[in-house]
This record gives sequence, C-alpha cells and structure tokens, in this order.
Amino acid sequence: MSETGPGSATPAQPTPAPPGEAVAPPQMTGWQVYKRLLAYIRPYLGFMGISVLGYLIFAATTPATAAWLGWTIDQVAVRNPDARILAPALCILIVLCRGIGGFLGHYALEHVANHVVHKLRCQIVDQLLAVPVRYYDQNSIGRLVSKVTYDVAQIKGASTNAITVIMREGLTVIGLLLYLFWVNWRLSLVFLLVAPCVAYIVHLATVRYRRYSRQMQDSMGDVTQITNESIKGQRVIRTFNASGFVSGRFKGASEKNRRQNMKMVATESTAKPLIQLLVSIAMAILIWFALSPELLAASTPGELVSFLTVAGMLSSPMRQLSGVNAVIQRGISAATSIFELIDTAPESDQGTHETARARGQIDFTDVSFAYQDGEPVLQNINLQVAPGTTVALVGRSGSGKSTLVSLLPRFYEYSSGDIRLDDVSLPDYRLANLREQIAIVTQDVVLFEGSVSDNIAYGISDKVTAEQIQRAADNAHVSEFAAKLPQGFDSPVGDGGTLLSGGQRQRLAIARAFLKDAPVLILDEATSALDTESEQHIQLALNELMRGRTTFVIAHRLSTIENADLILVMDKGRIVESGTHAELLALDQQYARLHRLQFAESSLHPADGDDTGASTASPGAQ
Repeated sequence: MSETGPGSATPAQPTPAPPGEAVAPPQMTGWQVYKRLLAYIRPYLGFMGISVLGYLIFAATTPATAAWLGWTIDQVAVRNPDARILAPALCILIVLCRGIGGFLGHYALEHVANHVVHKLRCQIVDQLLAVPVRYYDQNSIGRLVSKVTYDVAQIKGASTNAITVIMREGLTVIGLLLYLFWVNWRLSLVFLLVAPCVAYIVHLATVRYRRYSRQMQDSMGDVTQITNESIKGQRVIRTFNASGFVSGRFKGASEKNRRQNMKMVATESTAKPLIQLLVSIAMAILIWFALSPELLAASTPGELVSFLTVAGMLSSPMRQLSGVNAVIQRGISAATSIFELIDTAPESDQGTHETARARGQIDFTDVSFAYQDGEPVLQNINLQVAPGTTVALVGRSGSGKSTLVSLLPRFYEYSSGDIRLDDVSLPDYRLANLREQIAIVTQDVVLFEGSVSDNIAYGISDKVTAEQIQRAADNAHVSEFAAKLPQGFDSPVGDGGTLLSGGQRQRLAIARAFLKDAPVLILDEATSALDTESEQHIQLALNELMRGRTTFVIAHRLSTIENADLILVMDKGRIVESGTHAELLALDQQYARLHRLQFAESSLHPADGDDTGASTASPGAQ
C-alpha cells in the first residue's frame, strides 16, 4: 500500500488488542515447554520403543565389556583352554550387539526427530499465513525467518541429540552403576554422596543457559533481518554508497551473537569440568577403598579389574550427560519462541455467510480504526457505495486512504462502527469467501518465484485454463512483452520479479486481477510504475476491468481519476470533501488546490509523465 504502514507506530505500553487481533499467549515454564515439545513424539511411540530397545542393547554392552575383560583375565589365570575360542567370540558378539543397538537407537530416534521438525516447520508456516496482518507489523521478517531456520535447528538438537545422549549415556550409566552395586554396594554408595553437588551445579548452569539462549535467538534474528535487507535492498545500498553502513550494522549484530555464544560456551566449559571433578573425586575415593588389602584378598584379579574398569567407564558417559543440559536449554528457548507464534490467535474467522458472487454494495457506518498505540487513523467514516461504482480516494500521505481499503478484506479489524458488503457485516462472512470477492492491485507489486503464467494464475492455477490465462494477459497487455521473452509465458520472472521492468511487473499484477474476476476491485496507485505510453494502454485495460465492478482507486495523479463516480478527499483519517470531479472543482477547496498544484507541475514538466517504469527495468527487460 502507498500509505505509511502500521509498523511505523510502536506502542510504548502493551494495550488490549482489538476484537479479532492477536492476543499474547501466557508464559510457560521450561518443563512445560519441554513437555509440550515431547508431546509431538506421541504419534511415533513405536519408533521410540525401537530406539529405547536399541539403546538398552547398546548400554548393556558397556558393563558386559568389563565383565568379559574380568572373565578373560580369570580364565588366563586358571589356564582354561576353551577361553582361547570363547573370549574372541564373545568380544565379536559384544561389538556386534553394540553396533546393532546403536543403529536401532539412532536411526529410530532420527526418524522421530525429523518428523517432529517437519511438523513444526509446517505449523510455523501455516500459522504465519493465519496470524493477523498486525502480527507482521510488530515482528521483523528476519526474526520470523529465523524461527523456521535457526530455532527449528535448536529444537532438533534438543529432540534428537539431547535425547540420544540421555538415552544412550543415561542407560549406560545406570547399567554401570547397577554392575558396581551388584559387585559391592557399600563402595558404590560413594557416588551418591556427590549427587547433591552435581544437581546444584546443573541448576546454576540451567538458569544461565536459558538466558543466553534467548539472547542468542534475538541476536540471530537481527543477523537474519540485516542479511535479508542487504540482499533485497542491494541496489539502494549501492546507489547511496551505504555498503560501509550496512557492513557495520551486520558486524555489530554478528558480534552480539558471538558474545552470547561465548557466554554459553563459558558456562558450559565451566559446568562440565566441575561435574567431572566431582565424579573423579568420587571415583578416587572408590578406587582407594577398592585397593584396600581386605578387598584385594577377597577378590580374584578378574573381579578387581572388572570393578575398576566399570568405575573408569563411568567418566565418559557422565561427561557427555553433563553437557547435554546446554543443548536442552537451547531447544527449550527455541521452542518457547516457536510456541509463542503457534499460540498467537489467528485471524478472526467466525463468520458463516457465503455468497457465490457479491453484487458489490458497500456501506461504511461510523467506522473508526486505531493501531495498537491508540492513535486514531480513521474517524467516523460514513460512506455508501452502490454496485459498479468507482470511488477515488485522494489526499496527502498518511491521511488513511490505504488503511480504509485495507479494512475491506479484513487485513485489520475496525475498532468501531460497521462495514457491510451487500447488507452483510464483513465479520459475518467466512473470511476466505469474503476475500474471493476482492482483487487488489498495489504499487508495490509482489511476484513469486516461477514463470509469467505461474504469477498470473498464482494460487488458482488448478482452477483456470491456459486460455483464461492468455485472455487475462491480453487484457493487461502482458502478451506484448511476454512474447519477446526467451521462453514466452514459461519464462522465469526471477526473485520478486527482478528479471522484469517495473511496468512489466505492474502489468502482471493487473493480469492477476483480470483472471480473478472479483466483483470488488482495489487499485492502489496501480499505474504508478508505468511510463506514459504504457499507462495509456493500461488505463484502457483498467477501464475494462473496472466496468461492472465496485472499484476503490487510490491515486496521487488526479488526472487518472477525473471520471470516477465519487471522489473522496481524506485528511487526518476523515472524509473532508466528497463529490464528482466537477463538483469538487466548483467547491474550490482542498481538491481544487491539489488539482491546480498538479496542473502547474505538469505544465512545468510536460515530458516527465511520472515515468517510473523504465528506471527500474533490468538489463534486457523491455
């Protein structure tokens, strides 16, 4: 839209959202978030069972290895000839079982985790398509993209790597401790003495992990946002020699992200050695007791070696378990961010009324609208528009023109009053059905990756024929330049239409509106990107498109709306003048002053033609 968007107004204090707008979800504790994340695993409990079984087999092989070592030493001591065959065979069997268990555990868990990630990504995108437009006004694109990329990757770490370590190493620790308690439970009680100290260190680390993880997410959102702006605005950056400025902003955001990462690393690097030190102290005490003369006299060499081997084996899984907390906390922080989006209330769609094709009667009754900061944008708008009428909106920038037409497809919910389409309030329509009745062409043309024909039939390609696409292209004068492209209508338009000129992009948007054939049409500076010659052709096409449709035209060039049935002059959110072109000139107030001013400008610059199409043309574009 040509008007200043609501993103320019940032609320100083949270205020209650208007009806139908997003409501902030309640805060959840870390355990609630993780429990909710684990709920995504429920449909895959069978695979989780396979994973648990695999890691049980894997964990059992660790104490089995120690037992095998002790048994082999004892057999050597008694010179058992059968041990020469049994010992190697048992060694191979243990390694084979360990490999099978590790494969089953890891593959099954990855299967579950990738399904969870896939489901979360789909939920995020579905939710982004369902939240109110106001949500986008309050959140940068970079932060939203970061949720789909960075945050989901952190969740995968928490739901895969962390669970893998917990299950594999946790079961291994349990198996080793059970073996130790089976051999000598009194000595093994030493490990329980350090448990409270370990728990306290884990608690302190958890608090810091959560705080730094959230700060890392915010800084990564800034990195993504600046990168996105740098790519999309690269021509502006080059034109204004702003490379140094952009580079400085990016370095600052990346440096902030680096610092947060290092704080996380410092916490992790401190917690892990402390936990390992406590475990090593417990092991040292255990070994000191194990090497006492009484125990040495009562045990065979193999039993003693097995006991000490198992005690030594505890170090590695304990070390890995001590580091898993950082991964879990990063995942919880990322999941919190994602669940906040998922829990955001979608657009209000409580209506049940549907119509095959609206007549186009639109009535505004005392309509007012304010953004979340409470600043009124529209005040007491009263307007009756008969079917097939063309209404032009003029006025200075920021007067509320684009906001007014944005209420029709319910991009925003009006604060008070009522808007009716064919005597039915807009909220009473099913939202999808309401938007089927409206086509929009704006000055900021949005094209999508794909071909020319893909963009004309965007969203409805399975419902229209090639002939219908061709007819819409002919009406919008798209065929004139499409025929000269290398692949005709199958030619790619590039990212955002970068392979086309501004005028060509505008004509594609107009062709899209032709194809939709909606009874209500909104034209927001629809010819602004066209040169004078193209504008004359497109104006004829628009006149054809507008015939029989209720049309709202936002225009700064008054010459394009002189034939409108009704012209509304807006100022500070109010309709200050209304009438036909002749009536408003006769009134000799704001509209007449605007008309005289533009007439004087066009007299001074007769060749300008407001040509913006050629200036944006890419090399090779018509």
